[in-house]
This record gives sequence, structure tokens and C-alpha cells, in this order.
Amino acid sequence: MKIIKVKNNQEAGIQAAQIILEKIHANPGCILGLATGSTPITTYQNLIQAYEHKQVSFKDVITFNLDEYKGLNPTNPQSYRFFMNNELFDHIDIKIENTHVPSGLHTQNPALYDQKIHKAGGIDLQLLGLGVNGHIGFNEPGTAFDSLTHVVDLDPSTIAVNARFFDSIDLVPTQAISMGLKTIMNAKQILLIATGTNKAEAIAHLINGEITPNWPCSILQQHPNVVIIIDEAAGSMLK
Repeated sequence: MKIIKVKNNQEAGIQAAQIILEKIHANPGCILGLATGSTPITTYQNLIQAYEHKQVSFKDVITFNLDEYKGLNPTNPQSYRFFMNNELFDHIDIKIENTHVPSGLHTQNPALYDQKIHKAGGIDLQLLGLGVNGHIGFNEPGTAFDSLTHVVDLDPSTIAVNARFFDSIDLVPTQAISMGLKTIMNAKQILLIATGTNKAEAIAHLINGEITPNWPCSILQQHPNVVIIIDEAAGSMLK
């Protein structure tokens, strides 16, 4: 496990984008696992900037996103498909048919998503954020370590945190479809970003804590190739 310490989320975005760019330069057809939420926005901004400066092409890159809210149409401004198009895909030369986001509408057999990933060759680098309760993707505390892509009931703390993106907390979906913990662990490399004091407890459990489903992020201790980017606030509870 490699830990990179930065000053803030802006610097985290620069560092994370550089790692992703190095992966694309080494393999222009690499498969990236992507995340949503506020944490990776600066990373995506730096990737867009690199594309605009002709430092990279995404035309052969394939992506698989971690999760999607159950019940939201891809055109819904709060859907993660809409987020990805708006924050990244619409601004680079990636082929939209090479971008994959779990369907929030067709959730009868979510593990088919894992089959798509396997058929594509497996994820070369998986980008992750981190929930205040230790969730990665939408794998809430108690999720089985051997879980594949599945429908999850969102924890009240997750709903409360995500309410800032909606007009009302009552509009936040209570379920989502998410890559499972085993799906995430199958990635060849994992890159996790966490900034802010509210992530400090989860980071402490991720790096120094017992490996337990009570803190889903702790499973990353068992992965052979993990890079964690944190600022001083997120690392404030580390021993």
C-alpha cells in the first residue's frame, strides 16, 4: 500500500490524474474503473486539461463505473451516467459505447455487469472515493467481502451525505446498484482518494484497522497494489 500525502483536493486531483495518464500512456486501450461524487471531480478536470493540451487520447480506453442509483433514468441530472457525461466523457475523445455505468432501471441480474468487465479483460485501474462510514462504491458496512455487483440499501448516513446533491433528502434514492467488494478487489490496481476531516476515521480503519465488513474499505489491506491519496485532514487519525 502506497500513501501519497497532499495539501488539498486540488492537489489530489493532479496526483490522481497523473497516475491515470501514466496508465493510459503505457496501454492506450486500458480499462479504467471510475467513480462519481465530489471527490474525483478535480481528477477529471485534470484529465480533460491533458486531453485539451493533446497530451493524451481516450479513443481506445474502456471504462466501467462503480455504481448508479436504482430507479434513475440515465438522462436524470442526478444519475451517475449524467454525471460522468457532464464531468468527463463529453469533454474528451472517448467513444461513448466504450463507457459503462450500471443500469439503475434494469437491475434484475446485476452480476451480469461483472461478466461484461471480465469479457473486456478486467479492470486495470480502479478509482475510488471513500464514504464517511468506510463504504467503497456503495458497499455499506456489513457487505460480504465476496460480493459481486448487486443492489444495495443505502445507509442513512450515506443518504444524508448525498442529500446535498438533491433538492430534498426525501428525493435521494434509498437503493443503488454497485460493484461488489470482490468486483473492486479484482482490479489490477486501485487508486483511492480521500480528503477532509470527515474521512479521517474511515482512513484510519482502512490503513491501520482490523479487516472487517464493519469497515468495508479495510478489505483494501489485502490488495497487492493500492495507492491512497490523502490530505492532512483525512490522515489526522493515523498512528
